[in-house]
Amino acid sequence: MRWRSRNTGPERGPHRGDNPPITAPPTFSTVGKAAPEGGCPMEFLVLGPVEAVQDGERIALSGSKIHTVLAAMLLAQDRVVSDARLSSLLWGWDPPATASAQIYTYMSRLRKQLGDEADIVRQPPGYVLRAPGALIDLVEFRRLERDGRRALAERRFEEASESLRRAMQLWRGPALANVTEHLLDAELAPLEEERMLALESRIEADLELGRHEQVTADLTGLVAAFPVRERLRAQLMTALYRCGRQADALQAYYEGRGVLAEQLGIDPGEVLGWTYQAVLGGELGLGRTAGARAARTGPVPSMLPASDGELVGRQHELRALRGRLGHEEPAQRRILVTGMAGIGKTALAVRAAAENGEHFPDGLLFAELRGSDGAPRAPRAVLAQLLRALGESDPNLPAGDLDELVRLYRTRTAGRRLLLVLDNVSGDRQLAPLLPAGPAAVLITSRRRLARVTAGDTFALPLLDEEAGLDLLAARAGRQRLLEDPDRAEDLVAYCGGLPLALAIAGARLAARPHWTAARLAARLADPAARLAELAFGDLDLSRVLGSSVEQLGAVERSVFGTLGGADGEPFPARWAGDRLGLSEDTAENALESLVDAALLELSGLDDQGRPLYHCHELVRLLAASAPWEAREPRGPREQASALALTPAAPRDTPVTGVG
Repeated sequence: MRWRSRNTGPERGPHRGDNPPITAPPTFSTVGKAAPEGGCPMEFLVLGPVEAVQDGERIALSGSKIHTVLAAMLLAQDRVVSDARLSSLLWGWDPPATASAQIYTYMSRLRKQLGDEADIVRQPPGYVLRAPGALIDLVEFRRLERDGRRALAERRFEEASESLRRAMQLWRGPALANVTEHLLDAELAPLEEERMLALESRIEADLELGRHEQVTADLTGLVAAFPVRERLRAQLMTALYRCGRQADALQAYYEGRGVLAEQLGIDPGEVLGWTYQAVLGGELGLGRTAGARAARTGPVPSMLPASDGELVGRQHELRALRGRLGHEEPAQRRILVTGMAGIGKTALAVRAAAENGEHFPDGLLFAELRGSDGAPRAPRAVLAQLLRALGESDPNLPAGDLDELVRLYRTRTAGRRLLLVLDNVSGDRQLAPLLPAGPAAVLITSRRRLARVTAGDTFALPLLDEEAGLDLLAARAGRQRLLEDPDRAEDLVAYCGGLPLALAIAGARLAARPHWTAARLAARLADPAARLAELAFGDLDLSRVLGSSVEQLGAVERSVFGTLGGADGEPFPARWAGDRLGLSEDTAENALESLVDAALLELSGLDDQGRPLYHCHELVRLLAASAPWEAREPRGPREQASALALTPAAPRDTPVTGVG
């Protein structure tokens, strides 16, 4: 079974050559855990050249292929690395015919070279490295970094600085320096991102300790090397200001604004913008970098819903969200997780909030912004819910004036380090009254991109690849059942189109019917006409979830959505939909863009004339073909105007599938 690992994240790390200064290579006895009595354990090093060390002596490993195989198993951390995964890391897309034999040879050589301290076990579909007594520099780095972040959140700045400094000393140069380019492409970026986040947190602690003069020179070099990292630039501005160099601090902001516009086409985010305003207002004294927690009494709200089992295939996104949430910043953070219905936005947001709760000692708030009928909830009702969680006891809250509720809400949240999760936001109009005051962080899920969240703080979730899909199925149905018929298990992932909700439903059905095989469920899903009906179990209904996006569309958009049932899976232009409804190309394109905004379509590229091409997920296409998506009665002046674009003309080409 080809269960490939996921190696691409939402954000690429720095280039291998762009590394901050590194101290001399450390040992675990001076940086991490001391060696146990009775001898030195084996050490495995990946934060630099990949090495194995026994009794203080480096084991001679020759060639990038051997180092790649060892690194792949170390990075997997006691999980099986499949033959297919090893092949892709060794040779990319062009493995030799003897790939399996060569992998076997590399494993045999490694077993001999590592000796009895490590055991390389053949466990289908691949290999796993067992070395329970060994020390691994990456594991120790993450432990020290985690301890440092916790100390920083609890304002134990001296302890935070020391722990994070020791973590950084474990790096001996660019990570994975002697492996194949294929492993570097897959794993280097997230490792370097972890390194940069730890470095930024260490600088944060040093700034809180008044070490602005000591860090200014390092920050100047780091900002030159990483000009679009806004947190580093904000830290440089803070250090310059505290050194009495206000003009230089402002110049650093202006240069950053220009770089962001030129390289990324975006404006400075809230952290950099807040720091700029603080420099102008003389508000960057000690104690302002991380913010001071206001003293207060009363219960700390904790409203997160229970986590729904294992979160599969989102480790890179979780790591990136930790980087946004896991350090203190003076400016309010607004982070958006977006994607189509059923992609797993809520699960990711809840898990990220739970894992970073230690940084928000004043509470974790959660609000569902879609009602039980699928319609957006009124901000007034949501504000009343949040105010009660914050200790407001007025029984007349829901009847209050909206502006009055907003003022009370922002008074209650001012100065409090809160994390607010707003789930299923319908748009900016619903979001605006719910944004809290002060240093709170807001984690938003929405099927739409939002104007109030910058592009740099928006995480668009992709569909799961085959291996992640298999992992999710295995988590729900049991891995052994899938291994009994791996080909049919892969068929299940394909029929679910990599959509987590569809995979979760399929896994739940298998778990509830132990007499079913993967082949039986795959056969039921093979019929496109019956697939959506099969993807329902208990209170989980894929058609209902996907259909809730359609229900919010206007008249023209609903009619255009109906034409998608006749798509053949290939990218198509706006003219294709326009011809089927007798609409102008511009009107059809506007409607299709609205479907993109609603996460019912995705852009696939441009045609030869530079016009957009669109692609429809197969399950969405089946939904469009499953019912007559009539243009319902317009609900307001805007929709009534939109409905005028529809013409009664018959389709000019083939019959329209799904349009009544």
